[in-house]
Amino acid sequence: MVKDCSTDTVAQAVREYEGVIRKKVIGDVIRSLRIESPDVVASFGEDAAVIRHNTDDALLLAADGIWSKLMEADPFWAGYCAVLVNVHDIAAMGGRPVAIVDILSVTNDRIRDEVTRGMVTASAQFGVPIVGGHLHPDTPYNVVDVAILGTARMDQIIFSNTAEEGDRVIAAIDLDGRIHPSCCYNWDSVTMKSAEVVRAQIRLMEDLGREHLVTAGKDISNPGVIGTLGMLLEVSEKGAVIDLEAIPRPDLAALKLPFEQWVRMYPGMGFILTAKEENVEEVCHRFADVGITAAPIGKVDGSRRLAVRYLGRETQVFDLDQEGIMRIFSEGGACR
Repeated sequence: MVKDCSTDTVAQAVREYEGVIRKKVIGDVIRSLRIESPDVVASFGEDAAVIRHNTDDALLLAADGIWSKLMEADPFWAGYCAVLVNVHDIAAMGGRPVAIVDILSVTNDRIRDEVTRGMVTASAQFGVPIVGGHLHPDTPYNVVDVAILGTARMDQIIFSNTAEEGDRVIAAIDLDGRIHPSCCYNWDSVTMKSAEVVRAQIRLMEDLGREHLVTAGKDISNPGVIGTLGMLLEVSEKGAVIDLEAIPRPDLAALKLPFEQWVRMYPGMGFILTAKEENVEEVCHRFADVGITAAPIGKVDGSRRLAVRYLGRETQVFDLDQEGIMRIFSEGGACR
């Protein structure tokens, strides 16, 4: 059972978590940047933009940055994560990562060398080359930003905004890991794994998209498992009730880790997916085959509200109809 946990505590912890709050300005930026293009199939609100390349194929383009506080606490881990999160973005779309470029801003050579060492380690492990970028060698701050290119067939792409009422929500997380010593909100399940293992985990998402076993998906990012689901539901214009007891988790008591902290953590390998009832067992079995624990944790509904349930009590986390996490909706609807 989930120990020392209440739905009110979890809901408040998720709502007030910095990883969630930081997403709220995305909508303002989107409305100032968005320009329509006939070849852009999907853009803001997805883990990667989908750009039609020819009749059957698409290019996937994404970018992500790392908090400066992590850069200063552990520049190697920051560099590693800069590659990791971008590989996840392409995988979450059912795509195959191709290559990476970066923009590195540093105050000194030590941080530069450690960040690049982390990037190269992840690049070699996941088999995604770093092919260029830009360096600011003398800035008063430390930041690394990475962009990634991927490919996918048009008919295998996993979108975020295609969850349907009645779909089951599946959380998939590699529990074989550790709390990263440099960040209590990072669950490291990747640095100790072989290239063969992590590449198989990434390729699984491509298989799920090709075989149409899921209806929507996102990689679990800084907002954690519940916050990421909220983002998926926001762009799908849906809601859900999830069972806290069903969320995959390690032995939290042994780790002395509160449950409300676990659901806010960024996992080294984790995805939120929706699937038809008849495909849930197969999807969970596929994840188990690559060392990831997956379980159905709730059901999609039309409420546009995300609630959590535990021991018969239910608490609303987000009212996505009144105020979204990313706030990417305008009067015309979702930005896609």
